[in-house]
Amino acid sequence: MSGTQGFLWRSARRFTRGVDAINAWVGQFAMWLLVLMLAVLVWGIASQAIDVRSVWVIEMAQFTLVSYYLLGGAWTMQRGVHVRMDVFYSRWQPRTRSVVDSLTSVFLIFFLVMLVVGGWESTAYALETGQRSRSLWRPYMAPVKIIMTTGMALMLLQSLSELCKDIARAVGHPIDTANP
Repeated sequence: MSGTQGFLWRSARRFTRGVDAINAWVGQFAMWLLVLMLAVLVWGIASQAIDVRSVWVIEMAQFTLVSYYLLGGAWTMQRGVHVRMDVFYSRWQPRTRSVVDSLTSVFLIFFLVMLVVGGWESTAYALETGQRSRSLWRPYMAPVKIIMTTGMALMLLQSLSELCKDIARAVGHPIDTANP
């Protein structure tokens, strides 16, 4: 490989390894959010049994589920466990899969860029105005919007990482993210 090509492949490898490491850590953390959500829901059930009013339970469970879903999304993409229409895909050669994945990744990246931009603007609005939920509990919306935007940004980075890996596989230079 020439100097420029070698530099590009090394940079792509470093980028994918860094993004994969971050999303693996965040994904492992996100799994524990289910335990938190379970604790919140158990408290909600117990509080009804002892006749204590907990107006925050349902909304907190929703916020926790959103956090779990969005922070874990990039990790599930990294692991390849997202739902995929597999009518033809499983019959294709790995190189064909990589080419098709590269093409479809462009659309996903565009969509995620729009989500991150919208999330950023919505988060900025929530921070500037002190936006609160319209529920009886009335929590501030900025924390959950920050988490949502972060999750979408991590998914965008993971999509870029997967695009790098797909392009590398398609041209015959697979990026091994498992070995440094």
